[in-house]
Amino acid sequence: MMTHREGYMSEQLSGGGPAPLKIGVRELRGNLTTYLRQVRQGSTILVTSHDEVVAELRPPSPSCRPRRQPGALRGRIRLRDDFDQTPQDVLDSMDGES
Repeated sequence: MMTHREGYMSEQLSGGGPAPLKIGVRELRGNLTTYLRQVRQGSTILVTSHDEVVAELRPPSPSCRPRRQPGALRGRIRLRDDFDQTPQDVLDSMDGES
Protein backbone atom coordinates (compact mmCIF):
# COMPACT_ATOMS: atom_id res chain seq x y z
CA MET A 1 0.00 0.00 0.00
CA MET A 2 1.36 3.43 -0.96
CA THR A 3 1.31 6.31 1.54
CA HIS A 4 -0.13 9.70 0.62
CA ARG A 5 3.36 11.22 0.43
CA GLU A 6 4.67 8.43 -1.83
CA GLY A 7 1.62 8.80 -4.05
CA TYR A 8 2.11 12.55 -4.27
CA MET A 9 5.79 12.19 -5.15
CA SER A 10 5.21 9.45 -7.73
CA GLU A 11 2.47 11.54 -9.33
CA GLN A 12 4.83 14.52 -9.55
CA LEU A 13 7.67 12.41 -10.98
CA SER A 14 5.54 10.49 -13.48
CA GLY A 15 3.71 13.55 -14.67
CA GLY A 16 0.42 11.73 -14.08
CA GLY A 17 -1.27 14.86 -12.79
CA PRO A 18 -2.72 17.67 -14.86
CA ALA A 19 -0.25 19.96 -16.62
CA PRO A 20 0.60 23.06 -14.57
CA LEU A 21 -1.06 26.31 -15.55
CA LYS A 22 1.35 28.98 -16.86
CA ILE A 23 0.56 32.61 -16.08
CA GLY A 24 2.47 35.87 -16.31
CA VAL A 25 3.52 37.94 -13.34
CA ARG A 26 1.07 40.70 -14.24
CA GLU A 27 -1.80 38.19 -14.45
CA LEU A 28 -0.85 36.71 -11.08
CA ARG A 29 -0.67 40.14 -9.47
CA GLY A 30 -4.12 41.07 -10.77
CA ASN A 31 -5.83 37.83 -9.70
CA LEU A 32 -3.73 36.60 -6.77
CA THR A 33 -6.66 35.48 -4.61
CA THR A 34 -8.13 33.39 -7.42
CA TYR A 35 -4.83 31.64 -8.15
CA LEU A 36 -4.09 31.00 -4.47
CA ARG A 37 -7.52 29.39 -4.16
CA GLN A 38 -6.65 27.09 -7.08
CA VAL A 39 -3.33 26.17 -5.45
CA ARG A 40 -5.11 25.41 -2.18
CA GLN A 41 -7.33 23.00 -4.14
CA GLY A 42 -4.25 21.16 -5.47
CA SER A 43 -3.31 22.94 -8.70
CA THR A 44 0.25 23.83 -9.64
CA ILE A 45 0.90 27.19 -11.30
CA LEU A 46 4.06 28.27 -13.09
CA VAL A 47 4.67 32.02 -13.01
CA THR A 48 6.47 33.40 -16.05
CA SER A 49 8.25 36.61 -16.89
CA HIS A 50 9.17 37.19 -20.53
CA ASP A 51 8.31 33.52 -21.28
CA GLU A 52 10.74 32.28 -18.63
CA VAL A 53 9.45 30.41 -15.57
CA VAL A 54 10.46 32.40 -12.48
CA ALA A 55 8.35 30.72 -9.79
CA GLU A 56 6.20 27.69 -9.09
CA LEU A 57 3.15 27.84 -6.84
CA ARG A 58 1.94 24.52 -5.46
CA PRO A 59 0.39 23.21 -2.26
CA PRO A 60 2.91 22.44 0.48
CA SER A 61 4.07 18.84 0.71
CA PRO A 62 2.74 16.78 3.59
CA SER A 63 4.65 17.38 6.78
CA CYS A 64 7.44 14.96 7.60
CA ARG A 65 7.15 15.66 11.32
CA PRO A 66 5.42 12.99 13.38
CA ARG A 67 2.01 13.87 14.74
CA ARG A 68 1.86 15.13 18.29
CA GLN A 69 0.72 12.49 20.72
CA PRO A 70 -1.85 13.71 23.24
CA GLY A 71 -0.75 13.14 26.82
CA ALA A 72 2.96 12.94 26.02
CA LEU A 73 3.71 15.67 28.61
CA ARG A 74 1.40 14.26 31.31
CA GLY A 75 3.04 14.70 34.70
CA ARG A 76 5.69 17.10 33.42
CA ILE A 77 3.69 20.34 33.58
CA ARG A 78 2.93 21.91 36.95
CA LEU A 79 0.60 24.87 37.53
CA ARG A 80 1.20 27.29 40.36
CA ASP A 81 -1.39 27.38 43.15
CA ASP A 82 -2.34 30.97 42.21
CA PHE A 83 -2.66 30.21 38.47
CA ASP A 84 -6.34 31.16 38.23
CA GLN A 85 -6.12 34.31 40.41
CA THR A 86 -5.88 37.69 38.69
CA PRO A 87 -3.11 39.89 40.15
CA GLN A 88 -4.32 42.95 42.08
CA ASP A 89 -2.51 45.46 39.79
CA VAL A 90 -4.40 44.04 36.79
CA LEU A 91 -7.72 44.30 38.65
CA ASP A 92 -6.90 47.89 39.66
CA SER A 93 -6.15 48.84 36.05
CA MET A 94 -9.56 47.51 34.99
CA ASP A 95 -11.39 49.55 37.62
CA GLY A 96 -9.57 52.82 36.87
CA GLU A 97 -11.14 55.62 34.89
CA SER A 98 -9.85 56.39 31.41
